[in-house]
Amino acid sequence: MSRYIPNTDKQREDMLKEIGYTSIEELFGDIPESVRLTGELAIDGPMAEVELLRHMRKIASSNKHANGYACFLGAGAYDHYIPSAIDHIISRAEFYTSYTPYQPEISQGTLRAIFEYQTMICELTDMDVSNASLYDGATAVAESILMACQATRRNKVVVARSLHPEYRETAATYAKFQDITLIEAGYKDGMIDLEALEECLNDEVAAVVVQSPNFFGIIEDIEPIARLAHDNKSLLIACVDPISLAILKSPGEAGADIVVGEGQSLGNPLSFGGPYLGFFATTRKLMRRMPGRVVGETIDRDGNRGFVLTLQTREQHIRREKATSNICTNQALNALIATVYLSLMGKEGLKEVAYQSLQKSHYLYNRLIDTGLFTPVFNGPFFKEFAVRSTIPIQKLNACLLDKGIIGGYLLESAYPELDGGWLVAVTEKRTREEMDALVEGVGEIANG
Repeated sequence: MSRYIPNTDKQREDMLKEIGYTSIEELFGDIPESVRLTGELAIDGPMAEVELLRHMRKIASSNKHANGYACFLGAGAYDHYIPSAIDHIISRAEFYTSYTPYQPEISQGTLRAIFEYQTMICELTDMDVSNASLYDGATAVAESILMACQATRRNKVVVARSLHPEYRETAATYAKFQDITLIEAGYKDGMIDLEALEECLNDEVAAVVVQSPNFFGIIEDIEPIARLAHDNKSLLIACVDPISLAILKSPGEAGADIVVGEGQSLGNPLSFGGPYLGFFATTRKLMRRMPGRVVGETIDRDGNRGFVLTLQTREQHIRREKATSNICTNQALNALIATVYLSLMGKEGLKEVAYQSLQKSHYLYNRLIDTGLFTPVFNGPFFKEFAVRSTIPIQKLNACLLDKGIIGGYLLESAYPELDGGWLVAVTEKRTREEMDALVEGVGEIANG
């Protein structure tokens, strides 16, 4: 593959002429001049290839990343262990086929992998059917809201304020252009306020959206939330951490109608924020309203087991007005990674990841509280992430920890102004006792510094 596109001036001129333009400026005429770059980029002049590669490696080496630092930052993306076998398996030629398996006769490997992914998501969530994945957790939440409104023919949705703030923002963008009203239900001691939720419910509410563990890391009690929603003839949408499902009651068992979430923690690297995958599962009753595509099992004319695209409720395949979603693909590679991860870990391995995350997060939480420099923000049960209030300014705390080779937690007040001094800390199974102790010692040095 070329490191650059070697088009000559004459070739560019010919391409512009072919599409009916005389200049690059005319081609981009629809873009307002106020946002166009008018001057030269502030970069060095031409370099020989070997010099350029050396220069780029030097720039890249200045990045600080989870492979070289102990990472305690979560807030929706988590530094879990990724088995080395995953890269080897997903790099096999069988998986380098066209990403859209329109022709089942030549896409059986891809279809089989998606079918296995769907099966595992159903087993984790205790739901009847899963789609082939969506773009990420945020779009999965937003799509679930559209689906609930279509299913109930109502146009209001109650969203817990303890839901990830970026998910709420994405949902608000979707809702704005669909004439859907989002109502925010506040939290009490870090969990959705049931009294506030009950006050929000009426015959216009299509669904309630709750996250567990929520953005603060606290495990929500889904069952009473489901009862309130169902008594109102509304649906319950549960946004969940797939790792937590190895040891917590499944959302399906707790009464959820739609289960969504971010699948990054299932073997996908942090990758500076993506690409990730959103998983989406629901009941048989709601199956035909589910966005995206579903791979199903069948037999061919000779009686052999095979796989096909069973449901495709997107606008590429059916009339636009009949489509349930405009998401036009699934995150096939990321879903494949999740499938390989779950296969390699197995039930017991996934439980071990969950137990270690749970135990280690509580170890660090107790150690931080014991320093006297932190106080609990909430008292609810948490899984692998917790919020504490720091006596040290969070910006200073994180900056000083970074100098010590530690990526600190999330500044809660950036999304929740009322949580001044709040620090959201994540602990996965990768964190060692030495790393956690180093964090506590580092905090003490910063406080005394």
